Amino acid sequence: MPDSQPQPPHSSSSSGPAGRGSLLLSGARLADGRTVDVRLHGGRIEAVGTAGSLTTARPPGTGIRVDLSGYLLLPAPAEPHVHGDTALTADAPGPVFYDPQDVQRRATEAALLQLGHGATALRAHVRVGDVPGLGALTAVLRARRTLRGLAELSTVAMPRVLTGAAGADGLAMLRDAVKMGADVVGGCPDLDPDPTGYVEALLEVAGEHGCPVDLHTDAADPARLARLAAMAAGLRPGVTLGPCDGMGRLPADLAARAADRLAAAGVTVVCLPQGACGALDRRDGTAPVRLLRAAGVRVAAGSGALRDVSNPVGRGDPLEAAFLLASRHGLRPEDAYDAVSAAARTALGLPEVRVEAGFPAELLAVRGDRLAGALSLAYSRIVVHQGRVVARTSAVREYGDSATATDLELPRQGRGDRGERGDRP
Repeated sequence: MPDSQPQPPHSSSSSGPAGRGSLLLSGARLADGRTVDVRLHGGRIEAVGTAGSLTTARPPGTGIRVDLSGYLLLPAPAEPHVHGDTALTADAPGPVFYDPQDVQRRATEAALLQLGHGATALRAHVRVGDVPGLGALTAVLRARRTLRGLAELSTVAMPRVLTGAAGADGLAMLRDAVKMGADVVGGCPDLDPDPTGYVEALLEVAGEHGCPVDLHTDAADPARLARLAAMAAGLRPGVTLGPCDGMGRLPADLAARAADRLAAAGVTVVCLPQGACGALDRRDGTAPVRLLRAAGVRVAAGSGALRDVSNPVGRGDPLEAAFLLASRHGLRPEDAYDAVSAAARTALGLPEVRVEAGFPAELLAVRGDRLAGALSLAYSRIVVHQGRVVARTSAVREYGDSATATDLELPRQGRGDRGERGDRP
């Protein structure tokens, strides 16, 4: 692949955090093995060249340089499935506390934790109606404003019931949630007395407002899943289903037919390799990702629960999700990482990211020289959002007082990242 040529600054991003001058990422290794310099400006990748070529070409007195020697530079992950309103509640006594101020604090902290892992865009599923009313959504929308410039947070409004007399309030609340700023409508039809009616009501609201749809289902009932796929077929801007772990418990022939129906409907499946969320009663297993991919279904991967009662040790780490897809499900490292990056961004309706000129500057640098190694030992990370460094994690590995490691030249993680520098290379 030839070097990407310099591009003119993106005029729509000439002000704000992304427009504070250029950022040069020097000496980064790409997944294809090249070592390059990458110049960012205006929230986009302006140029990619061989190592050292952009250092000398840069105008004097402008920008910041980050030395990425020893780092692998990748498109940043995105998080398509997190529950910001229940995150970080595993140690709380009793039921989840939906005080808006507490929800805002936890949703913000959870998003920052995941940003530190590399996710520069997140979709938070938020319960509306009954106990939380619209208070939890209000809190997560406030968290979104707090995070502006650091990460992009979108929200899914999730009513529990939408059919019958009990569902009238939920339907009204859902419409109010969209007017307040919810980006997506969703929920769990399996928990409604009339799952088909639930989906019909949801699709009606989505059609009224032009919203995407994101549904929780274990997909364990082939007939119900077939009806859902038929209803979702052709809907724009699209339908996402997850975690679909029940498909893994179906007989092989039924699972294959279900995968074909999902592919024909054009839906995206978001699996949760790190453990499902509390929206579903069953949490054993992961969707059959290889079967789905073979059928032509777009498969993305999310984190699910982040240290709540359904997964008290949830990390919310997209690289761990990719690691599990590779180690447990046999995906190639490249395909596993695609599930948490390119496929996840597509599921969120975000533009594609490549380390090439003209693409959005949403990047993750991980210490290592190959993707497989980065998924295995992804300790040190540098996260770039809208063309600037927004998070950094550094790890140091030492071997006590023994000289053995040095004598044998064993690999180790050291203080190799020299960080942001205001020098003028």
